[in-house]
Amino acid sequence: MFNLTQHFRYSDGVWPLTLVLAYILTTYIGGWVLMAQPGFLLPIIGVLACGHGMVIAAYLIHDCGHNALFKKTEYNTRLGKALNWLTGGCYGTYEDLRYKHMRHHVDNADPISFDYRAWLKAHPRTEKAVFALEWCYFPAVDIVMHAMLIIAPFTSIGNREHRRRSLAVIAIRTLLLLALASWSLKAVLLYAVAYLLMLTVLRFFDAYQHNYEILVNLNDPDAVFPYKGNREYEENNTYSNLISRRWPALNLLVLNFCYHNAHHTKPTMPWYKLPALHRELYGDNYTRTVGLRGQLRSYHRNRLAGIYAETYGQVEVPEALRDGKAVPVYGLSFLTAF
Repeated sequence: MFNLTQHFRYSDGVWPLTLVLAYILTTYIGGWVLMAQPGFLLPIIGVLACGHGMVIAAYLIHDCGHNALFKKTEYNTRLGKALNWLTGGCYGTYEDLRYKHMRHHVDNADPISFDYRAWLKAHPRTEKAVFALEWCYFPAVDIVMHAMLIIAPFTSIGNREHRRRSLAVIAIRTLLLLALASWSLKAVLLYAVAYLLMLTVLRFFDAYQHNYEILVNLNDPDAVFPYKGNREYEENNTYSNLISRRWPALNLLVLNFCYHNAHHTKPTMPWYKLPALHRELYGDNYTRTVGLRGQLRSYHRNRLAGIYAETYGQVEVPEALRDGKAVPVYGLSFLTAF
């Protein structure tokens, strides 16, 4: 007799995955339908629904990357690849995405191969535009990163062997968007807004979760990582940025990704088990937990300083957040694999 639970890492994982996939598909497809409707209210609801569906899909990709859902890597990979098309991260390969993120966990650092900071300094006109857009809360840095993801195989930072694949992905997604535009140009334009919303949410919850070094050595086989395997350093430089301690159900808005210390303690623990693991490990008064209000205040005050994030890795985040001086860090999304 076929037993579905035997394929899951945890036997109670069937219903959580079923429900979250149903939510993703309902909000994404339903969001497109609503964005095409006349008027104002329904399209706005559609933008929020579509954007949030992509946010949840992105965080579920993160679980797939850690093999937290299924016992077999193959099944996690299949689901991760499918969801990557929905989030727009498919211009890069799922394997590269996963490799970069695993390096983040193993090396206790943020190794990258494309330093957008140096690139902006070399292109002053673009730099000025990025600063102006970021002042308006437009995630310009993330647009640069995702644009580079598209063209990476045709530059020195990408894999030349992926060029044919990249052209195919670009062609398929372009044709799909043109087909959707023939159905509703309004929906396609609002989809762009939903996509910006997804990027903003993802980078906000990345902005204060770590205090690691950013090292431009992802593809350097001889690179040395001073804190590689240092569990104490990892714990002391990782922060759980909960949406709410009082109402933990609200943390489901980011699929519990904010329980980040628990995640780093046991990376193969799926999203629905992280709150219990957090309580078990740290209780309610854990000093590495940072509040939403302080994050919002610091993000607002220091959103331009975050473009270069010159103090990243040099300050104690909880204290800096209390003072409203914590500088966010951009360009480290697990959806951009370089």
